[in-house]
Amino acid sequence: MATDEETPLVVEEIPSQLNHKKDVHILCWAFLLIFLAYGAVQNLESTINTEGDLGTISLGILYVSFAIFSLVASLVVKKLGSKNALVLGTTGYFFFTAANLKPSWYTMVPASVYLGFAASIIWVAQGTYLTSAAHSHAYDHKLHEGTVIGKFNGEFWGMFASHQLVGNLITLAMLRDEEGGRTSGTTLLLIVFLCSMTVGIVLMCFLSKRNGKEDALQDSPVTFSSSVGSLLNSMSNLLLDIRILLVIPLIAYSGLQQAFVWAEYTKEIVKPTLGERGVGGAMAVYGVFDAISSLIAGRLTSGISSITIIVSGGALIQLIVLLWLLLGYSVSGGILGTLLPLLIGALWGIGDGVLNTQLCALLGLLFKHDLEGAFAQLKLWQSVSIAVVFFISTSISLQTMVVTMLVALCISLAAFLFLTLKVEKAFSYRSA
Repeated sequence: MATDEETPLVVEEIPSQLNHKKDVHILCWAFLLIFLAYGAVQNLESTINTEGDLGTISLGILYVSFAIFSLVASLVVKKLGSKNALVLGTTGYFFFTAANLKPSWYTMVPASVYLGFAASIIWVAQGTYLTSAAHSHAYDHKLHEGTVIGKFNGEFWGMFASHQLVGNLITLAMLRDEEGGRTSGTTLLLIVFLCSMTVGIVLMCFLSKRNGKEDALQDSPVTFSSSVGSLLNSMSNLLLDIRILLVIPLIAYSGLQQAFVWAEYTKEIVKPTLGERGVGGAMAVYGVFDAISSLIAGRLTSGISSITIIVSGGALIQLIVLLWLLLGYSVSGGILGTLLPLLIGALWGIGDGVLNTQLCALLGLLFKHDLEGAFAQLKLWQSVSIAVVFFISTSISLQTMVVTMLVALCISLAAFLFLTLKVEKAFSYRSA
């Protein structure tokens, strides 16, 4: 039997006076200021906290925590409201960055666990908030829903991806390689990043609440047991939907390809050729092409058919890169040796931008009835696959990782194409 607390937060179609575009702009800038700092710190974890593999293991713990808390993230977001959940989620990134000022097992592990919780709610809240704004904007202005969702996701992910450019250019300017493999300027860099995060957190507070249902959910006298029961019922219903089961492999692959950049690309491809200081420059190139790809993919999105074509193109680009790494790539010197890692980063960024925008648009179109649950599944399976990469990357070779990625890409693309070309048509026909 359906209960009041199961009512989705974002499907109420009442014309509002909210400035949806302004809220999207605020959301974009807040995430940029927070993640230009966190993204750069994450890129450096495996190279600056090397003793006992503290950096890599901390990231692994982070994503295990992320996966676990993703199971309850939708419940937290529904109870707090998407805006409040966004603000609370920012604190985890601040504490994790601050922990790097005194990196040890006693600071990094607790900060990683808390960031896993914070990340799970901020990303479910982000997906819910952005898609809610898109639905409302389309309804208020009588626009095509799929087009607005695509444009809003393109703007957000394009802005978000630029954090790699800005954050890593700051890193490149402030860090200095010294003799003996040491790096200076880390403390000042972290302080600058903490200041940037503070501005982003304050900016997040200026977001509008999406609608009156958030207040109703926060004020409703719902017991803990009924909330958990509602959560379990929502999760089971979603996982019984063949569409989410066919999307999950692509979601997991999107996490694998992100972790591949952080754990393998920077360490095995960039550092041997460009050095530790070159990590920032390479990730800046990756970020530029990720941002451009996100903006273009978002603009081209209009529905399921366009999503199918765009995702297939992005997958093909990453397939070519993986085959190149497996069959023909080797570390070399000179100008060519400098350009090849940057080219790989650029191509990989294009694929990442495609997956980010199109997965969010796809979930927003397919699961309007339970956006929180759908975006919780997105972050659950992404974080599981990311955690796996961080834990196994220290014990397997680059070639083994590439083969794993190739298999995962082929399986996920096949499931996705079956969904968009066969299953979704059947769903659309039945609902027509």
